[in-house]
Formats: sequence, structure tokens, C-alpha cells
Amino acid sequence: MAQASNEQHELLRRPLYVFDLPREIVVTLQRKDDPSSQPVPDAEVLRVYSHEDLKSRKDKDGTAGGSMSCALCALTFPTVEDQRGHVRSDLHGYNLKRKLKGLDPVAEAEFEKLVGDLDESISGSDSSDSEGSENEGAHVNKAKDTTLSALLKKQANILNKTSVDDITPKKPKRGSGKPPLIWFKSLVLPSDTSLGIYRAIFTDAEQEEESHIIDTVRNKQLSLLPTPKPPPIDASNGVPLPLAMTSPHVFLCMIGGGHFAAMIVSLAPKMGKKAAGGDERQATVIAHKTFHRYTTRRKQGGAQSANDSAKGAAHSAGSSLRRYNEGALTAEIRQLLGDWRELIDNSQLLFMRATGSTNRRTLYGPYDGQVLRQNDPRIRGFPFSTRRATQAELMRAFVELTRVKVSQVDEAALAAAAAAAAESERASAFGKLSKGTSEPVTPEISKEEEMALLHTSQLQSLIRRSKAPGVLSYLSSHSISPNFMFHPPHTQQNHHTPTPLHLAASINSPAVVLALLTKAGADPTVTNGEDKTAFDLAGERSTRDTFRVARHDLGEAQWSWEAAHIPGPLSRADADKREERDRKEAEKKETDRRRAETERLKREGPKESLGQSGKGGKPLGLTEKTAAEKREEEARGMTPEMRMRLERERRARAAEERMRRMQSGAGAGR
Repeated sequence: MAQASNEQHELLRRPLYVFDLPREIVVTLQRKDDPSSQPVPDAEVLRVYSHEDLKSRKDKDGTAGGSMSCALCALTFPTVEDQRGHVRSDLHGYNLKRKLKGLDPVAEAEFEKLVGDLDESISGSDSSDSEGSENEGAHVNKAKDTTLSALLKKQANILNKTSVDDITPKKPKRGSGKPPLIWFKSLVLPSDTSLGIYRAIFTDAEQEEESHIIDTVRNKQLSLLPTPKPPPIDASNGVPLPLAMTSPHVFLCMIGGGHFAAMIVSLAPKMGKKAAGGDERQATVIAHKTFHRYTTRRKQGGAQSANDSAKGAAHSAGSSLRRYNEGALTAEIRQLLGDWRELIDNSQLLFMRATGSTNRRTLYGPYDGQVLRQNDPRIRGFPFSTRRATQAELMRAFVELTRVKVSQVDEAALAAAAAAAAESERASAFGKLSKGTSEPVTPEISKEEEMALLHTSQLQSLIRRSKAPGVLSYLSSHSISPNFMFHPPHTQQNHHTPTPLHLAASINSPAVVLALLTKAGADPTVTNGEDKTAFDLAGERSTRDTFRVARHDLGEAQWSWEAAHIPGPLSRADADKREERDRKEAEKKETDRRRAETERLKREGPKESLGQSGKGGKPLGLTEKTAAEKREEEARGMTPEMRMRLERERRARAAEERMRRMQSGAGAGR
């Protein structure tokens, strides 16, 4: 067991790379959710399976070629000149078109059979002499275009008769429900260890055949790239292509906010040196480029073109600069994509991040010489969050995509915890049922109580605002008695003022009191919880006089006025005279008070200044403040912006004063 533990520790010591897994993990890999999908290899298979077997298998399948080979067409060439001639051939161009449409490439024999079935002659399309004249070169190119066009049109017609969906890939639906990671396990690793690989690194065809995903992972294993050496120069064949450029590679691109970054990375790792010493596997970057332009409006966000479309074209210097930078950035990006066309066409996958219609239009066009298309089945998004488009961010995204995720979770402990949680939930539910009606139950409010609460809130709001017509209208429209008891009656407020008349008297609203007594017919003998009538709650003379006026208008036979504690009747004219007399007395008292205060001030004279006066009338013991101290006292409590504004105004006033003095001096000199 100790030996097995050490071996497991050795396998997980360094990060696992999807395209260069240890052979022990490769041969024992199984699906996490379907352990029966892959048979367990025996000891003999574990012993003989090695990286050499993987390499020979890859060479046999033609998925990884050397420096003088074509990974797309699965062909090898003895010389570099033959390889270059193949790149210019109809077979290579035809396979590129098929790959862009999501179809598998065809072999050389199958391609010759397809060409032979055409009615047009293709003589001269495969033999282009570099030393020929311009007319001959134009004729060859025209013949080549004619051959490819005729062959593609014929195949398109055949496929349209059978199924148009096979030649035109459908746009993938968003939110398919599949998790971003596919989880695996290995017999040489602990049972609680799982290995996760991003689903995005598999092609559409590989994802459709998930039952063979183990074989797909094994076929993706690549051998290390050798250390690059200066290529030998051959006068006849030229300089051979670097091995990284012919190996399987992917294209990564990010654009947003005026920042663009693109990178082509080989899937085959290379052995490099660590900064602290030692060897480590590193990614091989074939090409990379970044552009940064000022195109977004600072502190406001959004591209200048989007703002122009929404609000109209602005005419500031900043907007003109942003428009120019947008056009320059678009031209630079499309020029770069055109230069990388061959590498992008040969890429296995395209990882893109382009947010916004402007950025997508920059990449996908349409425009002349378009390289990227939105319906390309190789396009993938990044299944994780990304930051600003930089070369470092692209490299981080590539490492995140191709690194195997190692998760160590004790499933037995999780199952036990889930069972314990379910048991505790059942116990709590059973405990609630066993308690029965011991817990207080909130009584349900009946419809009548709900309507009483509504009437209470509406009437109290109208009375507090002294809206006498509104109170009368509400009582009549809802057929409510003027002696309506506020609900709920047990509250302190409703206990003290249970009726509208009590509330109007307590807040001293004569208009509402008179309207309730004379027009609504409210009973003044009703008492509250403290055995007090509405008249007893009136605090001002005007409100009490209103009760006496109502007694005079309604008559003695209407209510038992003595039981309501209301004094003798008072006519409206007498009440107005009394109010006028009280008003005049109050005004006279106020006038006398002001006269007495004025006389007192004249008699006492002005107040003496604090301290004795010295020379110049200045009080002794007090120092005069300087101009700087006065300015500091004036600016105390102000913000820096307010202080700057005050200083500018002070300087402006000083300048105006100087100009005025200069003008007055010049006038006196004349």
C-alpha cells in the first residue's frame, strides 16, 4: 500500500496536461458516471502500453505529422517543395472548404474519383509551373478556381437533394444543459479522486459520440516537441517549416473595450527550463499579437459608434479620436486575420470572446477576404470568466482549458452527510407534527374585520387633515354610521378616541366637529374607554364653542346635552363675536408687550463692549485677526472646490478694484 501511495503521489505531483497524460492514467481511464463503458485493462496491457505505442498509433492515424506533412489531408512528403506544391493543390483547398463546413476531409484517391466525374476538363489545374508567363499563371489559377467551384457546386446540389443540414451546420443552441466538464477516474488513483476535462476542447463530432470519449482522449495524446535547432539551409528545397506550425494547434482570440489579443498555440508541449532550475513542460506559442486603442468613453462605457447610433454623432475632439481608433483597430485586426489565414484554417478549434455587435462585426464581417465565420463549427467560447484581452490572459485561458482538473471528494462522507441531513429534516418535521396545537396559531381575519380596518385607516386620515367634506362623503358613500367604532378597539389610540367625533375633538378640529354633529348626526353622549365624552377631549375654546353652537342649531330635544357635558347653547353670531373679542384682546396684549420691550431697550441703551477700550477704540485684551486668519475662518467647513471658487472670486474682486483705481488716477491726472 505504501508503494501504491507513493506512485499515486508521483502521478499527481505536477499538473496534468490533457494532450500529454501519464501512460498509467491513459490506459486506466474510465468515465466517472459510467464505469461499465470501458473495460479494465489487464496487467499485460498496462505493461506494453507506452508513449511509443501512442506515437506510432498517432502516426498511423495521420493526426500528428512531421515537419513535411499535412495534418489536414493526412499525407507526408519527402521534400519541402512537394509539401508546398500540395498546399497550392486542389485537394488541399477542397479539404479546407469541407472542414469549414463541418465535413471530414477526403483522401487523394477519393478526390481524383470526384474530379473524374466532372464534365469540365481540369487539365493544367495540378501542374502550375512557377517559371511560366503571367498569362499561363492566370490561366492556371482560373482553371483551379473553376475546378474547385464546379466540384463544390456539384456536391452542394447532391447534398441539397438529400439533406441541406449536412452541408450547413446549425448554430449551436445556448443552454443545452450539459456540464462544462467531463469527469473521469483512473484505477491507479484513489477512489475519491476525479479528473475533469473541459467539454469545449472536443469537436462536435467527438462530443456526439460520448460513448467513445475514452478513445478520443487516448487519440489526443501527443509527444513532446524536440528542442528547436537552427534549420539547415538547402539551396534546392529552402528552409523547412517549424515542427510547431505543422502540429495540431488552436486559435484563441479576445476583443472588447478597444483591446484585442490573438494567439495560435500548438497542442504539443515542449520541454523548457524553470526559473529556479529543472525541466518543465511549456506551451508552444506559434504566433501572437495584441492591439490596444482608445475606443471607449471613459467613466461612461460603451463604444463611440454605439453612442452615435443611440444619441447621434458627437462633434468633440474625443469622439473624433475614438471613431478614428475604431476604424484603425478594425483594419488592423482584419489585416492580422488575413495574414494568419492558413494557420487559422488549419486550427482544430477556435476559442473566441467578442462581446457586443461592434466587436462581432469586426471579426465576422461580412467584408472582403473574410477569414472567420459565425457558423464555423470549430468556434468555441471560454467556459469560464475572462479578464481584459492581453497576451497573458490568453495564455492563462489556454492553460485553464488544457489542464486536467483534479477533485478529491470523499463520496462516502458526502452520502453519509446527506443521509444525516435527510434524517434530521424528517425528525424536525415529525417534531412539528407531534406538538400539535401547542404552538400559537395566528387567527385568520374575517372579511368584516378587514373592511373595518380599511374604514378606520381612511377616516382617521381624513379627520387628521381636517377634511370635513371628505369625511361626510366617505360616510355616506360607504353607508357607515357616524358613531362608527374604530378597529381594533384594544389599541391605546382607539381606546382614547374610539369614534370620529372623539378624534376630531382631541385634535381640535372645529370644522370636522361641527360637520359630524349637525350634518352626519353623530351622538355626543358616546364615551370612550375612560368614560369621557368628545367634549371632554376638546382642548381649545374654539372647539368647545363649536359643541355649544351645535346644541343651539340642533335644539334641546335632539340629544341629552347634560349627559354629554356640553354647556348651554351658543348662537353662531355670539360665537363669532366672542372669537373676535378674544382676537382683539390677544392683539392688544401683543402690542403692549412690544411697546414695553421697546421702552426697556431705549432705557437701558446699547450694550457695552467686552473689556476696556484702548487706543483707536479697540478693546483691550483682544488681538486683531490678520488677513490670512480671516480668510482661513471664512473657508472653514468648505470643500476644496468651494475654497478654490472663493479664492478665484476674491482675486477677481481685487483685480477689479485695482483697475478702478488706475482708471480714477488716470482721470484725475488729466
